[in-house]
Amino acid sequence: MGFSEDQIMAWFTQYAYQSWIIYLAIFAAMLASGFGVPIPEEFTLISAGLVCYIASRPDIYPPPAFGNSPVDPYVTAGVAFFSVVFADTLVFFLGKYFGGRILRSRFMDRYRARFEKVAEWTKKYGMWAAGGFRFTPGLRFPGHFACGMMGLSVSKFVTVDAIAAGISVPTQVLLVAFYGETILVYFKQFKLILLALLGLGLVYWLVRTLWKRLATSKTPAA
Repeated sequence: MGFSEDQIMAWFTQYAYQSWIIYLAIFAAMLASGFGVPIPEEFTLISAGLVCYIASRPDIYPPPAFGNSPVDPYVTAGVAFFSVVFADTLVFFLGKYFGGRILRSRFMDRYRARFEKVAEWTKKYGMWAAGGFRFTPGLRFPGHFACGMMGLSVSKFVTVDAIAAGISVPTQVLLVAFYGETILVYFKQFKLILLALLGLGLVYWLVRTLWKRLATSKTPAA
């Protein structure tokens, strides 16, 4: 698939009238994201909203075949919400019952540096830390895992996580589903901004890496 609007819309149109495929894909993507797989939740939610927008405009994006079920925006938002809370709660229970064993595994090596911050937030904010982790990409998995390890109440965790997910998850899906036309108008501008941000990020990373290497090479001499 290319990166032009026509190619992207044609690809999404294939699935806009296959609702169960979309619902299962959302559940699988959210479950994987909840366990730290690098699939941004925001990408999944925006894509789901775009599919809903396409399904609501058969005059512009005609279905590939008759008799298919169009994707419903409210059902999609509900599936996304349930998937997020289910994945977060599952990670919480893993931390609660198998935390010590999993923490010693190689899989957790990439999260060890973040656990100090996670533990500090959990001790300081208690049950409200679960909501903070939901809005902090990169800390969701270790944060929810640590909430389980540190003995946070199941009911409190689920309540706070559900409130946070209710604020962020359905709104993203429904906004794109109902205002997809406006988003598509600015699609080209978004691509240019995205490329500019990626370029700036790359320059920042190169400068930071070179600065660290230079500082490291001077340390023994000092």
